[in-house]
Amino acid sequence: MSIPDDEVAQVRAATDVVALVSEQTALRQQGRRWFGLCPFHSEKTPSFSVNAEEGFYYCFGCQASGDAISFVRATEHMDFVDSVRFLADRAGIVLHETDEGAADRRRRSDLLDAMARAVAWYHERLLSSPDAGRARDYLRSRGYDGEIVRRFQLGWAPDEWDALVRSLGLTGQVASDSGLGFVNSAGRIQDFLRARVLFPIFDPSGRAVAIGGRVLPERAGVGRTASYSNRRTGPRHSEPKYKNSQETPIYSKRRTLYALNWAKHDIVATGEVVVCEGYTDVIGCFTAGIPRAVATCGTALGEDHFRLLRNFGRRIVLAYDADQAGQSATARVYEWERRHDVDLRVAALPGGADPADVARSDPEALRQAVGAAVPFLQFRVTRVLSGYDLATPESRAKAAEVALATISEHPDPLVRDQYLMRVADVTRLDPELLRAQSASRQGALRQAVPASTGRGRVLSHPPVAVPAANGQGRRRPVNRPGLEALRLAVHRPELVAHRLEDVLFLDDLQRRAFAALADADSVRAAVDGADDEVAALLRRLTVEEPPEPDDRHVDPADPVVAQLAREAARRALAGLQAAARTGEIDFPHVAAETATVRHWIADLDEPAHSREASDRLVAWLGAQEGPARDTSRTRTTEPG
Repeated sequence: MSIPDDEVAQVRAATDVVALVSEQTALRQQGRRWFGLCPFHSEKTPSFSVNAEEGFYYCFGCQASGDAISFVRATEHMDFVDSVRFLADRAGIVLHETDEGAADRRRRSDLLDAMARAVAWYHERLLSSPDAGRARDYLRSRGYDGEIVRRFQLGWAPDEWDALVRSLGLTGQVASDSGLGFVNSAGRIQDFLRARVLFPIFDPSGRAVAIGGRVLPERAGVGRTASYSNRRTGPRHSEPKYKNSQETPIYSKRRTLYALNWAKHDIVATGEVVVCEGYTDVIGCFTAGIPRAVATCGTALGEDHFRLLRNFGRRIVLAYDADQAGQSATARVYEWERRHDVDLRVAALPGGADPADVARSDPEALRQAVGAAVPFLQFRVTRVLSGYDLATPESRAKAAEVALATISEHPDPLVRDQYLMRVADVTRLDPELLRAQSASRQGALRQAVPASTGRGRVLSHPPVAVPAANGQGRRRPVNRPGLEALRLAVHRPELVAHRLEDVLFLDDLQRRAFAALADADSVRAAVDGADDEVAALLRRLTVEEPPEPDDRHVDPADPVVAQLAREAARRALAGLQAAARTGEIDFPHVAAETATVRHWIADLDEPAHSREASDRLVAWLGAQEGPARDTSRTRTTEPG
């Protein structure tokens, strides 16, 4: 299976690589480039750069590089063809395929289209349909006005068998594959969601991929069975409070966060993300002035969520109710916190309350709770100690025992000891006694727990990675003038196209990169036609700005070409002199030639003569690499 080259090029050209990368890591613009934390390895200082014009990215930390297609391959774990299809879907480009690959692409496109139409249909039903009156009343009771309903595109699923699939004309296959419906035992297509307020779920780029639904609360004096019965559906029993879309080809629960598409801008601005349990908690945070809240979609916070979140904000605040926040603490959470270099904290909400309740009753209290969030372990230890009255030696000993068990889960011994001291102070117990007990517990844990499960490892190098070494474990020596010249050739070709020759590049990789640029019509064509090492260097150069000259009146190419010519000429002169010493070339002739070349080299430092000297040296260097030197220079007899 292959996709025509012109269509691959069309997909690349139509893809906004900055927008694509921004779904995985926050980017900030500096000049003409975009910078952020690398999504392929953990780092604290941004080393990942994107060139929006050429469509390339490069990481100066792990040397990962590529374009939009390779980025999708690395982050979505797709092959080349599927990555192109993925980007074509985003750009609305129809690929001309003739086998099953085309069917897969059309299927995904059909599912996204069906989900988008369903979200719009449900939303309009909530806004205008008479049967949604009770849903509107419920939302108003929650403090949701029309602006909130429209902002989050809330919807209403009528209490009918097949209202959605009939209205949208969905086939059984599309309804089932998208999660919007299913074929029942009678062979009829039936809506998946009925009689529920709906919360659409979008991917980070804003495409609808799933829907969550909540039943309306029971009315006073009316049981749920009676309130959710009608002539068409019959009685319904044991309805769960929330019902969410199943996993589909366009929706993965473990890799999706509700409202990230709306929250990501504030997350980037503040460096903080607030993680809630449910959709209404997120909306409560937004209405309380915390527009950086997200929620997991019917699954616990996990590895993939951490990997996604750490690229947008490093301070992660759990805004769960107190019981749930405590239950979420496991050794794996500490492992993720350390692996992804995030600061995980817990907002201490009033007992039994969730963010939605607090946002409605006291939004300022919610803002303060988020602002005063404490480290994860501190929250857990405080909760343990607050559960004992500490009035008797027995209760203090029990509190210390349970607190030590909680502390022992943390992998850092320095952190454990700090909290041990706190427990000693509160329980009035000897710290050394607690340390001995803690050491005994840690020894037991080391014997009981394997060193590594081998799961959940972070992708340190994506499929398109650039070798950083020369094969001997050490980085390749860098010829700086050569890199500067290549940067100009990439970014300002009009300045150097007529002045650079391959003889100026002493480094083999740089010479090959220049040859690739010289033989191609564009940087993209040069990258596509080059070997992996040259392509990686060219992609790196596209994300680096050429330096501005100190004197604005000086052509920026002049000092670069002059330095290249100086180094190349000195190297060539050394070769000539060595040949003269061995008798391969006539010594007097070499001496005269050396004097002339040294004069040109000296002229490089004179602004009035620098360009002319550079051009002469380039011509002379070209002659040195010609098919043969002048035979008059060659010695034919032994010196007398």
